[in-house]
Amino acid sequence: MSEIVNEAWKKYLVALQDHPLRTKAITAGVLIGTSDLVAQKISGVKKLQLRRILLLMLYGFAYSGPFGHFLHKLMDLIFKGKKGNKTVAKKVLLEQLTSSPWNNFLFMMYYGLVVEGISPPVHNFIELLEN
Repeated sequence: MSEIVNEAWKKYLVALQDHPLRTKAITAGVLIGTSDLVAQKISGVKKLQLRRILLLMLYGFAYSGPFGHFLHKLMDLIFKGKKGNKTVAKKVLLEQLTSSPWNNFLFMMYYGLVVEGISPPVHNFIELLEN
């Protein structure tokens, strides 16, 4: 069994080298879909919400994977030639202060508007502004 896993891992690493953006996009889609499937099973749903799983996979494939790919390319440019624990800490801090809040906001908006189909209370907000 470990030979199969090792061979699959080697092929995955080759795919990351040859086609990094595509591989990261597919990986993000598969991971978010798998995690939602597991979450649904753990929560005890009787019937899996396949639409929800597919929409979350779309989010991972179309946004999360590519965004992470280009964010880390940008971080490599910002911290060009620098290595070590201090650089890693600076990268983590920069990511947490900039892209993480944006990603959380965007995911919540996507989940609410697209996955759950909840329309924002725009009409209530406009009425509030008019009064």
